[in-house]
Amino acid sequence: MRLTTKGRYGVRAVLNLAAQNQNDPVSISKISQEEDLSPEFLEQIFFKLKKAGLIRSIRGPKGGFVLNWKPSDVTIKAILDAVGEPVNPTPCTDENSDPCPREKDCAMASVWNEFYEVIENHLAGISLKDIMENRKTAVSLGLKG
Repeated sequence: MRLTTKGRYGVRAVLNLAAQNQNDPVSISKISQEEDLSPEFLEQIFFKLKKAGLIRSIRGPKGGFVLNWKPSDVTIKAILDAVGEPVNPTPCTDENSDPCPREKDCAMASVWNEFYEVIENHLAGISLKDIMENRKTAVSLGLKG
């Protein structure tokens, strides 16, 4: 299993929004520059994030995007779900996939399903706030710069 650019960029962009002052809208171009991401691709990602209700847009000369929720309420799983990034390790763990004809006789089906649940639960347990606090702790300890 490997996350696509869409999933990774989506998490980076929302994390950037969370790190900004919650009341000040942030433009796509600013996030694009700070994160070194394609603004056109970010527009597509933000459309999905807005549709999912994770972010909202504010119009006007000082407009842009803000988080719709507190960073403690936004999980990595929620972001990946919003941008349409599945974390299914195999087709048999994806309910949107055609059923595997071998699933009933497959010795690995239960292993893949348990693995999928571990991934889902792990990502659902990590909020933007958790990541920001870990980053601050690491910087204050001199571990990251």
